[in-house]
Amino acid sequence: MTSLLGTSSTAILASRSSKTSIPSLSFNPGTGYLKRLYGGVGVHGKKGRSPFHVTVSNVATEINAVEQDQKIAAKESQRPVYPFAAIVGQDEMKLCLLLNVIDPKIGGVMIMGDRGTGKSTTVRSLVDLLPEIMAVAGDPYNSDPEDPESMGVEVRESVLKGEELSVVMTKINMVDLPLGATEDRVCGTIDIEKALTEGVKAFEPGLLAKANRGILYVDEVNLLDDHLVDVLLDSAASGWNTVEREGISISHPARFILIGSGNPEEGELRPQLLDRFGMHAQVGTVRDAELRVKIVEERARFDRNPKEFRNSYKEEQEKLQNQIASARSSLSSVQIDHDLKVKISKVCAELNVDGLRGDIVTNRAAKALASLKGRDKVTAEDIATVIPNCLRHRLRKDPLESIDSGLLIIEKFYEVFS
Repeated sequence: MTSLLGTSSTAILASRSSKTSIPSLSFNPGTGYLKRLYGGVGVHGKKGRSPFHVTVSNVATEINAVEQDQKIAAKESQRPVYPFAAIVGQDEMKLCLLLNVIDPKIGGVMIMGDRGTGKSTTVRSLVDLLPEIMAVAGDPYNSDPEDPESMGVEVRESVLKGEELSVVMTKINMVDLPLGATEDRVCGTIDIEKALTEGVKAFEPGLLAKANRGILYVDEVNLLDDHLVDVLLDSAASGWNTVEREGISISHPARFILIGSGNPEEGELRPQLLDRFGMHAQVGTVRDAELRVKIVEERARFDRNPKEFRNSYKEEQEKLQNQIASARSSLSSVQIDHDLKVKISKVCAELNVDGLRGDIVTNRAAKALASLKGRDKVTAEDIATVIPNCLRHRLRKDPLESIDSGLLIIEKFYEVFS
């Protein structure tokens, strides 16, 4: 993990920046002044209190033994996932994924690279590290009881009526979007069962509803059908999914971390969708013979006995989970100097980056990295580590340009930050 946070995304940066060891993370969450925007009205709450009436129904002290046993049994019955901590190399990809878990507003990550380099394995291994979030019990959209922007219509109505919300702690969802999925399955459609049995028009939520406040993963995203790309673009832009079906008109929150992976040889991604990914990671085949042997041996161990293999990495996984939880808690206290913000924007301007997404994402990613390292202030080294991943896919492509876009960004970075 230390090598992951200390290394840059390119060789030229690695030679200039020193490795950074990760201190043990500690954070004492304080109580702040809460102001939420609800229906155009600022709702003020007292310190440490939510403006909404909620009841937490499954905090650790109240979960009975039966529920705990059910959770453990459900977890053990799932298909075993390769541990994130066991993945060898691919530091750039792992760092981009971790930063998105710490700050979902970064906007996801696009992973492009050779086939057989562990792209989908790494993304799916993220499941074990995802933290728990508060959600309204029984709500199909995982509504946030404290954030009106992440609430479904029914939950909003309950809040306006002054009803108490039953809240549960649930793990962040990771939803796979298959290439062959239909638009109805993705967006949602008419509930046929209710229509036939009760004679009423009811909405059956789709994958976008399930992915709200979670992760939506699209493997081989460059092969996704155009009509599904249009749906993703619409939801990613607004954070809401609107469905017009058979006399039913419904909107629900669809804010998710969009993660895509693919092989550039199989086709390019549409520029509009590519721009929606906050970060871009390039994955290459490991060339070192010793590392290749280690990867083969680890994979063989996992295939032979998945449970034993996962247990051998349990301590490292828990340590990583604690670091992520601490980083998420302390993220709001991380500061970035005005001078550094100006230099980030200067790099973007001189590279002719379209729009301002590059500036925003670079600022967010640098703060998330500083938080992961246990600091409350962003340094130039943090920016140097993340800026190639935030801007690489936003540069205008010149077919006559021979230099890699990542190196081009690094050169411009040192020119401006010198």
